Amino acid sequence: MPTNVEIKARVCDPAALAALARRLSDAPPATLHQRDTFFGCPHGRLKLRELGSGESELIWYDRPDTAGSKRSDYRLAAITDPAALRDVLERAHGVTQVVEKTRTLCLVGQTRIHLDEVVGLGSFVELEVVLHDGQPESEGHRIAAEFMSRLGIAATDLLTTAYADMLPREA
Repeated sequence: MPTNVEIKARVCDPAALAALARRLSDAPPATLHQRDTFFGCPHGRLKLRELGSGESELIWYDRPDTAGSKRSDYRLAAITDPAALRDVLERAHGVTQVVEKTRTLCLVGQTRIHLDEVVGLGSFVELEVVLHDGQPESEGHRIAAEFMSRLGIAATDLLTTAYADMLPREA
């Protein structure tokens, strides 16, 4: 199963962090407009991610709600008809939350730096260290800590929850 080690943190100075991330990046950053619709799920989280480019994917993931770097197991499925799938999943499981954001993605080796502007919440950074097959989880935690240091992310800025948990619940 694909696994990454990740952190999420509040950002006080988005422009300064973006400049640091761009300097580290292996390629020019990409800007993505994302709409994540979360559905009821008895184990982990299930969301339909619709990208402004017309691409969509269904994402299931499971990770603890703890501060610091944490393991996240996930599965992805490309979706060709997101409206129909959203309707089916909403009828079957109910929508628990919708999160809209503009994400700037910087890639540095096996690490994805996400600079997020989340509607209704503000500015955040996520680091995802995508583990290679057989790579120890401890190495992912070490890499995440190194990037936190390089980007000036303080432990006091770390979040324990998903954006969906920070927004008011859908009616």
